[in-house]
Amino acid sequence: MSRFIIRGGRRLAGTHRTPGNKNAALPMLAACLLTDEPVTLENLPLIDDVRVTLELLAGLGVEVRLDEAARRVRLHAARLSRARLDRTLCGKVRSAILFAGPLLARGGSATIYPPGGDVIGRRRVDTHIEGLRQLGATVAMRGGYSFHTAGLTGAHVLLDEASVTATENLLMAATLARGRTTLYNAACEPHVQDLCRLLTAMGAHIEGGGTNRLTIEGVAELRGATQRIGPDYIDAGSYLAAALVTGGELTVEGVTADDFAVLERPFRRFGIKWSIECETLRLPGGQRLRTAYDLGDAIPKIEDGPWPAFPSDLMSVLIVLATQTRGTTLFFEKMFESRMYFVDHLIGMGARIVQCDPHRIVVTGPAQLHGMRVASPDIRAGIALLVAALAARGESVILNAESIDRGYEEVEVRLGELGAQIERRADVR
Repeated sequence: MSRFIIRGGRRLAGTHRTPGNKNAALPMLAACLLTDEPVTLENLPLIDDVRVTLELLAGLGVEVRLDEAARRVRLHAARLSRARLDRTLCGKVRSAILFAGPLLARGGSATIYPPGGDVIGRRRVDTHIEGLRQLGATVAMRGGYSFHTAGLTGAHVLLDEASVTATENLLMAATLARGRTTLYNAACEPHVQDLCRLLTAMGAHIEGGGTNRLTIEGVAELRGATQRIGPDYIDAGSYLAAALVTGGELTVEGVTADDFAVLERPFRRFGIKWSIECETLRLPGGQRLRTAYDLGDAIPKIEDGPWPAFPSDLMSVLIVLATQTRGTTLFFEKMFESRMYFVDHLIGMGARIVQCDPHRIVVTGPAQLHGMRVASPDIRAGIALLVAALAARGESVILNAESIDRGYEEVEVRLGELGAQIERRADVR
C-alpha cells in the first residue's frame, strides 16, 4: 500500500495528454472472447483495472501480448481453456461481469464470482441477468453466477435501467445470437459507442450506436480487428478541475469535442471557458470562478444521469471545484447512494458544505482549504480529494493511493509535470 503526500498552493500549468478511456477499454478487452482471431487494441490506458482484466483473460487461456511503450495489446482467444473466472481477480474489478455475455455467446457457459470495484452504493447485476435470460441463458446463483445456454436467440429486451455495463454485456452476447436483438433503454455513453465500433469492425451488424435503441443482427462468427480506444473525458475533466482550483491553465491533447459538449454546461455554470480545435482543448489561466444563478437568483442545481446528462464519475471533482467558486450550488447525485460520503473529508479540510441526505449537498464557496490526512475510498472520490489537496494550504496525506491507480495513470508523475508538489510513499507496516 502507498500514500500521496501533497504540498498545496502551487499553480498548475502545462500540457496533459488524455489516455484511452478506462470505461471503453474494459468491455473492448472482454470482446476479444467473441472470436478465435486476434484482436488488437491501441491507445490502451495503463491502469490497474486494465492490468487485472488482462490477468482474467490470460486465466481463460487468451494469449495476451502487451506492448506498454506503444500502448497496444494483442489478444488471441483461439482456444479457451476454461470458462470460469478467477475468484480473487473478480473481486478486484467491477468489469468481471462483462465476461458473461461473450463467454456465453462463444462457448455456452460462464462462471463469474461477485465483481468488486468501488463501493459507491448498490450496483445491481439484475439487468445483466434478466437480459441474458431473455436471450436464452439459464442462471444459477450459488456463491457466484453460473450461466449456461444451448444457444442464444435474439429477443426484444427492455432494460429496466440504462445500465452501461448491462448494455455492453447484452450487446456482445447478441452479436452471435440467432436472429435479431433489440435493446431498448440502452446506454449511449461514448464508451458504449467505442464498443459498437469495435464489434462492427469484427463483423457484427449493429444499428443505433449512440442512441438508446440498439438493433443487432446476429452472425455466425466474428473476425479479428484492430481498433483504437477513444480518449478518456473523465480523466481530462479531472485534470481541468485540478488546474482550475490552483488558478492555473492547461492544454489537454487528444480530446473529442462531442464529449466536451456535455461536460461544458456544468463547468460553464462556474464561469469557466475553454476552446477546442483539432482535438486540443485550451483552458486559459486567470479565470474568475463565480456561480451563475438561475432566473430569479435561484440556487442552481447540478445533477448527474445517463448520457448525455452530466456523468456521475465527474461529480466528485466538480464538488471540489465548487468549494473554490464564489456562490452556492446544489449537487444532486441520483445514480449512487454512497457517492457523496467523501464530502466529510472536504468538510474536515474547511469546505462549506451542508449534506442534506445521501444524494444531495449544498456547497458555498470560496473556502480556504487546509491540508489534512485522509483515506481515498474509491477512484473518483480519491482523485477529488487529491484535487482538493492541490488547492489546500499546507500538506495533505492521501492514504490508499492504489484506489486512484485503478483509474488514473501515474497521477503523481502527470501532476508533477504540471507543477504540483506531490510524491508517492510506501506505507510503513
